[in-house]
Amino acid sequence: MVSESSFSTSYRSPTPKFCNSFTTRIFSDVAGDITIVVDGESFLLHKFPLVSRSGKIRKMVADAKDSNTSKLELFNLPGGPQTFELAMKFCYGMNFEITSANVASLRCVAEYLEMFEDYREENLIERSEIYLNEVVVQSLEKSVEVLSTCEMLPPIAEEVEIPSRCVEAIAMNACKEQLVSGLSRLECDSEFTELKSVCLEWWIEDLSVLGIDFYQRVICAMGRMGVRPESIVASLLHYAQASLKDTGKWNPGRTKPTSGMVDNDQKTIVETLVSLIPTEKSYSIPQSFLFGMLRMAIMVDATIACKLELERRIALRLEMVSLDELLIPSVRTGDSLFDVDTVHRILVNFLQWIEDEENEECGYESEGLGSPSHGSLLKVGRLIDAYLVEIAPDPCLSLQKFTAMIEILPDYARVIDDGLYRAIDIYLKAHAMLTEKECKKLCKFIDCQKLSQEACNHAAQNDRLPVQMAVRVLYSEQLRLKNALSGSSGDGFSSQRISSGIPSAAMSPRDNYASLRRENRELKLEISRMRVRLSELEKEQMFMKQGMIDKTGNGKTFLTSLSKGIGRIGIFSSTAGGKRQKSGRKSREGKTGRSRRHSVS
Repeated sequence: MVSESSFSTSYRSPTPKFCNSFTTRIFSDVAGDITIVVDGESFLLHKFPLVSRSGKIRKMVADAKDSNTSKLELFNLPGGPQTFELAMKFCYGMNFEITSANVASLRCVAEYLEMFEDYREENLIERSEIYLNEVVVQSLEKSVEVLSTCEMLPPIAEEVEIPSRCVEAIAMNACKEQLVSGLSRLECDSEFTELKSVCLEWWIEDLSVLGIDFYQRVICAMGRMGVRPESIVASLLHYAQASLKDTGKWNPGRTKPTSGMVDNDQKTIVETLVSLIPTEKSYSIPQSFLFGMLRMAIMVDATIACKLELERRIALRLEMVSLDELLIPSVRTGDSLFDVDTVHRILVNFLQWIEDEENEECGYESEGLGSPSHGSLLKVGRLIDAYLVEIAPDPCLSLQKFTAMIEILPDYARVIDDGLYRAIDIYLKAHAMLTEKECKKLCKFIDCQKLSQEACNHAAQNDRLPVQMAVRVLYSEQLRLKNALSGSSGDGFSSQRISSGIPSAAMSPRDNYASLRRENRELKLEISRMRVRLSELEKEQMFMKQGMIDKTGNGKTFLTSLSKGIGRIGIFSSTAGGKRQKSGRKSREGKTGRSRRHSVS
């Protein structure tokens, strides 16, 4: 191995003096015989040291001898005058140090000046190659530093394969660090998670200095060599935070970004990072990262393919999403406050994934009560209901978008409709200009049999609901009360919706399986409803027992306390408090007739 400190050239003459005049002279005490111009800066030099090491200058001097020209000009020299000065110091044997900051430009200028071994042993090409091979590629940090300097160099850097060697070296060293950190993690307790993450991903910050093109090449090389997906995702996250931190400011006017507002480089970075996200199914990408990239893709107006890919990945684990992540601000003028269309597409992708998962199942047994797909669907149903509650107050939200979000979910995705009822009630309150027909259309999505006791009490007295909706609620409450008093455990209509389960002989095996799967869903939904009803009855029983204990202590009879307990589950009673019950009782006593809303035929 050759140490870094050994890479310096030695000069065997007295150290020359440099002049800061327009014409830079290497030797101030010896007159030069040739002037070389690099990017407008002139160097007064001597022919012999130059032609003994540089094939290009030797040819130029030979061509200029016939015309007696003592001035040469070099165009597009890699590294500019600063690198050329180092190359000239090398030709004169002066001391200077080769470092990771200048080795790439020295290697390129040596190639440009044709400083091969044919002209002199241990020429500049050989010296820079030794440093690259024995110092740079052995260190991940130095490889990143050299690779970052290649961004300002001309294509000659690619010709001498400096970037490709650095990329491979970074990936290889990352794999070595992964093995070392893996052994370290085995020695660490679970309490020291912060220490383990630092040991695992110390090099992540180093990669953020690279341009997006070189960074893409490095990540692809890491993927090929087997770097862990979680390390790659952590690097992507850090790179996005470092390079897109100024882009995440939403326009206060919520106008769509134009080409003048957003730099094209930001758009390229977003699209490239999305394409680099690992595709391994065994590793789940953090949803916060995916949503952050989706918001950024919308902000910079990335390609449709980029946004659709992010939406598809989010949909694969939609049940793990939080409500705040779904609230994506809209960037279009005159649109709703939130990007409902994006959430709708994510939901469509999720339902398609659920259907594909079910089609891959082998038999009827896989659709058990503990089916992962069924559990995910119920979680997503609750999430979407909460989302509807949040977007309902938006005055700019159209009825078409609101109903599209409601009807996209199947019936069996909701065990109870309390969240849906609340969202519709808020929407009706915020959009008082809806016609009666539109209100009826919206309320048809509510299944009265799936409303809790509290929701039914609220709906029966809700003036914003159509009269037909109130009648449906009262009728379902009457059936519920009848079943509760008679000890029946089923709903009035549930048995009618479930078929006998006997497949028809005229149906194909695929249709038979689809029918059985649909009926199984309905059975699971009925079981969930029965659990909700049982929970409500247990609460009522607890209230009745507590009432009997309290009233017995005050000298009340058992029959009086029992009648008070049964009165709690009356159709028109409210759980909001005794004050509302008293006012309702006074209104019925003061009127001979009953209102249309509180009558049951």
